[in-house]
Amino acid sequence: MKRRYIMYEYELTNACLKLLRDSFKLQKDETVVITVDTKSNQEVAEATAEAAVILGAKPVVINIKATRGNGKAGDPDLPIETLVGAIKGADAWVEYNYEWLFYSTVYDRAMEENKELKYMCLVGATPEMIINNIGKIDIPVLADLIHKVTDVTEEAVHVKITSPSGSDVEFDNKKGREFGVADGLVEKGIAKMLIGQIGWAPEFETINGVIVADGSINPPCGIVDAPVKIYVENGKVVNVEGGQSAQEFYQWMKSFDDPNMFNVAHLCYGLGPYAQLTGEVCEDERVWGCVEWGFGNIGACLTIPDIPEGIPAASHSDVICLNSSVWLDGVQFLDEGKVVGPNEEIVALARQLGK
Repeated sequence: MKRRYIMYEYELTNACLKLLRDSFKLQKDETVVITVDTKSNQEVAEATAEAAVILGAKPVVINIKATRGNGKAGDPDLPIETLVGAIKGADAWVEYNYEWLFYSTVYDRAMEENKELKYMCLVGATPEMIINNIGKIDIPVLADLIHKVTDVTEEAVHVKITSPSGSDVEFDNKKGREFGVADGLVEKGIAKMLIGQIGWAPEFETINGVIVADGSINPPCGIVDAPVKIYVENGKVVNVEGGQSAQEFYQWMKSFDDPNMFNVAHLCYGLGPYAQLTGEVCEDERVWGCVEWGFGNIGACLTIPDIPEGIPAASHSDVICLNSSVWLDGVQFLDEGKVVGPNEEIVALARQLGK
């Protein structure tokens, strides 16, 4: 099949080669399963299979009908036994499904039955997303930056975040809570996400202030029509103000008739040097210098030892606050999206990445 994105053919193959070689460390004769659905970009799957062949590995591309929802909401539409059988027998699994299998019964069983499986969630990937966020990236340098920023953030007790659009929120970190580190380095038995993000769950009751989404809200809005002001008291949303996107978001949260939908679930730094705001959450939450906030279901993506069962909610939404400023115990890390601290080593790594 001739690729629609023919102008990116060479760049896309190169990016997929970096993904399998540098992130997955895929070896000769190893098997990689590449899953897509009928909403996925097929060119990305083809290029990944080509890259596997270049490396001497054995690709298997599985294309299924898009399900009616993601995660376990899609279980009724999935050929569960067939998918589990194929995936658990592989060395690596690259997921490009638009309606993702992540946290579906297929995912749970495949990861449980093959604890050596390497997996990365790249839902809704397009050629541009893969080229910008893998092909153009110096993966070892960005991974080094991400780990060093994670270390200084974990050590901080108190965090303050502002933005030009009006964000002004503070909270305390909860010691011992896991940080989700999207460093692009895929490990056996651990789900990894697209490189360029650090996420964590602070002490929820200490989160107070206003979070202003001026990038996107997914679901339900995509790119917002105007800044959306989300007022938070003790870790819960108490009011939402703004234009049409604000009303859409607030009504969507209310529609579930579930008070846990108003919980702050987590936040993330975006550290993707070439990530673009597209309205698709996977890339939006990696836009350099943004802070992404999650609302609703708590514990879906991060392990919280002091709340092992998590705090379930009917759904989950992620909102993007661009050009954020961040202070860690009073020492500035970001200044309107630019890395300015908290130490020279972190600043030097950011400059090495062109930021």
